[in-house]
Amino acid sequence: MAGSATTTAGSMPATSVADAPMDRRKLIAFFAMVLGMFMSILDIQIVSASLSEIQAGLSAGSDEIGWVQTSYLIAEVIMIPLSGTLARIVSTRYLFAFSAAGFTIASALCATASNIDQMIVYRAIQGFIGGGMIPSVFAAAFTIFPPSKRAIVSPIIGLIATLAPTIGPTVGGYLSHAFSWHWLFLVNIIPGIIVAVVTWKFIDFDKPELSLFKKFDWWGLAAMGVFLGGLEYVLEEGNSNDWFNDHMIVIGAIASAAGCVVFFYRAFTSEFPVVDLTAFANRNFAFGSIFSFVMGIGLYGLTYIYPVYLGRIRGYDSLMIGETMFVSGLAMFFTAPIAGKLSTVMDLRAMMVLGFISFAAGTYIMTGITADWDFYELFIPQILRGFGLMMCMVPINNIALGTLPPARIRGASGLFNLTRNLGGAVGLAIISTLLSNRQDVHYERLRENLDWGNQAAVSQLNNMAANLNTYGLDGTTGAIKQMVQLATKQAVVMSFSDVFMILTVLFGMMILGVAAISKPAPQGGGGGGGGH
Repeated sequence: MAGSATTTAGSMPATSVADAPMDRRKLIAFFAMVLGMFMSILDIQIVSASLSEIQAGLSAGSDEIGWVQTSYLIAEVIMIPLSGTLARIVSTRYLFAFSAAGFTIASALCATASNIDQMIVYRAIQGFIGGGMIPSVFAAAFTIFPPSKRAIVSPIIGLIATLAPTIGPTVGGYLSHAFSWHWLFLVNIIPGIIVAVVTWKFIDFDKPELSLFKKFDWWGLAAMGVFLGGLEYVLEEGNSNDWFNDHMIVIGAIASAAGCVVFFYRAFTSEFPVVDLTAFANRNFAFGSIFSFVMGIGLYGLTYIYPVYLGRIRGYDSLMIGETMFVSGLAMFFTAPIAGKLSTVMDLRAMMVLGFISFAAGTYIMTGITADWDFYELFIPQILRGFGLMMCMVPINNIALGTLPPARIRGASGLFNLTRNLGGAVGLAIISTLLSNRQDVHYERLRENLDWGNQAAVSQLNNMAANLNTYGLDGTTGAIKQMVQLATKQAVVMSFSDVFMILTVLFGMMILGVAAISKPAPQGGGGGGGGH
């Protein structure tokens, strides 16, 4: 049955299962897993637009509230690569059902948090347990369904992996406005219970190998936790803490480096390593993971930068930001079936080129950004972004995981998802650092031009002063303050433009990178099982 297809298909010709009809039990289990993955990925971003409401509700300091996000991400990034090994030991059924149940309980705990310390602990638990659900879905998609069904299955997981973080701010903004911040977490309860029950009842893809537990590499696990946890901490907190001028960032970086050395040593010498790195020997998987890393930068970076612009420059609240950002989500939703269909008739590399061109075009348009841009100016760039993401994600998933033997996919899907999350973390760190650094550079340049020799600046200053004088205010002081605010705002907008230009160049370079991939097998028919 399903279990035998997973464990032995690596040695069987894939054509024997290629034309088998879709098993109803497998379909029900798969869609329940997809819902679980959607909840887990959504919860990364659902909080991002509503941090101020949570901060007020928990009376937290501005330096503490960021940890509501950071604790979740650190815990999740440790669990994602570990999940493949856990699925082998306890089976996908036990791992997924317990992950869904634990995620639901942790969500309920988050809603009951009465102070910031409790919230940070509960979010870490939520992130760690939720991280077990994400790679399992990718693994299931590429092991329980024949290659002929990939045109249906791959766009579904691609859509969920990209749509969830994109609409997270929209959903979060709506819930915290319409109800309260508690509903950011309570909304997980009913779907979480459904996912836990359905996956427990219907998943039957593999059997537990409990004997492997005796060989489990605890030192490797500890080293991986320190390596990835330290890295995520440095990337998340670096910019706000002035990078290596902060002693905690230095400690985090040293701990991460030490953990990295031990982890890789254990991965290559242990009898049963905590993460199987041999998948990187497959050229297409290695390149697919690099592309996944870059997609993480684009996906999470732009989900961060748009709300920052709309909030800081346009003064939008979380609901207005969510409504503006929803365009990208709609574009992805409508592109997913098109991408699925194209993946059966088109060279996957050509699809990726089309996706990267669309993405680069969207960010290039954004280089002309001004302080007056709102929904309509952002409309076309967001459509290009949504279309580009889906056109890239479907072929990247198929290229990276579609040519691996089924026995290797569980471990590989954890690594593949890890690269996307790390890409997001690296991208956010670079983007937030660039924004603050470029803002300082542009402000200095603007200030140099705002001197008494600049006739336009002087006349503008005099007009401002005259307007303030009519209200009985100190015109000169007020006008200088206003001029400083204007220059600061303009410097911020110019720094956004710089970041969009850098992203345009990055995605332009990816078009060249596609040439390094060997031509993947067509997705429509039998190939893609174990022979690659």
